[in-house]
Amino acid sequence: MPAALPAAPAPPPLAQAPATTRPAQAEPAIPDPDPQLLERSRHGLVPKIGPEGRTSIRAYARPFDREVDRRPRIGLIIGNIGLFAQHSDEAIRRLPGAVTLAFSPYALRPEPLLERARARGMEVLVALPLEPAGYGRDADPGDRALLTGLSADDNLERLDWSLARIQGQVGAIGALGRLRGERFAANADLLGTIQAALTARGLLYIDPRPGAPTPARAFGRTVDLVLDEPSETRSEVERRLVELEALARQHGSALGLLGNPAPFFTAAILAWSAGLEERGAVLAPVTVLLRRPGSQAAR
Repeated sequence: MPAALPAAPAPPPLAQAPATTRPAQAEPAIPDPDPQLLERSRHGLVPKIGPEGRTSIRAYARPFDREVDRRPRIGLIIGNIGLFAQHSDEAIRRLPGAVTLAFSPYALRPEPLLERARARGMEVLVALPLEPAGYGRDADPGDRALLTGLSADDNLERLDWSLARIQGQVGAIGALGRLRGERFAANADLLGTIQAALTARGLLYIDPRPGAPTPARAFGRTVDLVLDEPSETRSEVERRLVELEALARQHGSALGLLGNPAPFFTAAILAWSAGLEERGAVLAPVTVLLRRPGSQAAR
């Protein structure tokens, strides 16, 4: 029998004003990291559940009125934020505030970018370097990667290291750029342990593998499409954005992932999103697309 699921944090609260009527200049800022939602580890400050069950999912969520705005919801996650400082800064300045940013734990100075992202109301994830399919050959997730050959305690220690690289995140994603941790995630026990640890810290988990099950032990979501595959070209991203929008219309919501903030990816998203409201759909932050552990029904 599988172990009982840990108590999961509640989803983020509803905003008071619908996202569809909020002008760009009045975007809601994400609060600064709350000391009551942090505790010290040997690697630095890591998230924790605060007084009265307060969680990072609630505290750092971008407001979105679920009851008022019933349009098809499209979520976008951009990876490798912080590794390419200039490209990351451009993406934060230019992209819609509802886009979610996945910061690399290997970023050297993420704080200025985090501050600008919070000012734009952009939700933040930490990218987890999970062991990928090509590990040992042509895929290197770095020296702090979570690996199938390590003990559970060692992997949890490395998880804490990744979580301590940034503060104010709503959760984590098991992708580092174009690496999506396939070998690690194929082990349900290992992945479940990591998801349970995130849940215990009030964080969500995004699985970057299209077609994978909904996270079993954390609030979260599985990515529906990787937008820069099979080719890293603007035309491919444009084609995939159209496909993602169609999925959202069919299912009510859809979540896409881009491996890095290349300027031509940013340009493609801007061109596509410019007419999105006229087409009857809306960009939504990742916290709006959450599902309960093991559920197939979006919240």
